[in-house]
Amino acid sequence: MNVLSLFGLLFFAVSAGPSLADRSISGGGDGMVFLSQATATTDHAERILRLSSTLQITGVLSVMQAEGVDYGKTLEAEMFPGKGGAAWDAIVAGIYDTSEMKSLFDKALIAELSVADLKTLDVIEAFFASDRGQRILLLEIEARRALLDKDIENAAKLHVEDLAAMGDPRLDVIREFAQTNDLIEMNVAGALNANLAFFKGMAAAGGLQDGMTEDEMLQNVWSQEPAIRTETETWLYPYLALAYQPLSDDDMQAYISFSELKEGKALNAAVFAGFNLLFTDISDQLGRAAAKQMHGEDI
Repeated sequence: MNVLSLFGLLFFAVSAGPSLADRSISGGGDGMVFLSQATATTDHAERILRLSSTLQITGVLSVMQAEGVDYGKTLEAEMFPGKGGAAWDAIVAGIYDTSEMKSLFDKALIAELSVADLKTLDVIEAFFASDRGQRILLLEIEARRALLDKDIENAAKLHVEDLAAMGDPRLDVIREFAQTNDLIEMNVAGALNANLAFFKGMAAAGGLQDGMTEDEMLQNVWSQEPAIRTETETWLYPYLALAYQPLSDDDMQAYISFSELKEGKALNAAVFAGFNLLFTDISDQLGRAAAKQMHGEDI
């Protein structure tokens, strides 16, 4: 079962974060991402919330909500075909409630950036609040929303194939961007982490066979890694090519250069942590809801 074949591809680069581990695919022993134990002052927290606004997180979550609704239909078709109906749709919509998602993400972002000094936040804000930064963010959101259309997704894949066939240097830049920010590894790790959370959610609600241990869940999840990696790569490069097609080479180099800064790495690690926490929470809820639906329980 591939729960989240692409762990909500982060809307900008993830250049730092946890590596794959034997038991906690993306961090702590329960499969949830580790959050900093430091606490932010009120002023510091408000500064980070303003940064969240600059990063247009609400727009990103809006697209993720649409992706989640589509995924809920896939879950129903695979696990309890024809038995979900409007009630299941409402449950999925509630799980992907954008205000709740934003609240959880912002709490994680504050926790992660609580150790960052104001200078670091200023550097991040300066890049993304600029005309270039805002344009990049809008292009990323628009491309992600566009890829909800399968015809556009297929066209984007063909475009990448054409770039490769022509030896277009833009594809090299896109690959450099992805490699610099470790996007494949971080998204694969996130997908595995989310899948584990789904299994744990199902188990907690009695949706798995009796006696299935956590080790067996982990083994099942890890068996999906090659397929998830392939699907991530298949989706990632068309997405990046579509999003950044309007950008100049100077824009792309500026973005790569920012992601190499310690400030860029601090932000990317924090954003990855926030989305990882968000998607493990969502996956746990989906697992519990799916198990109850399979049992015919009132959810």
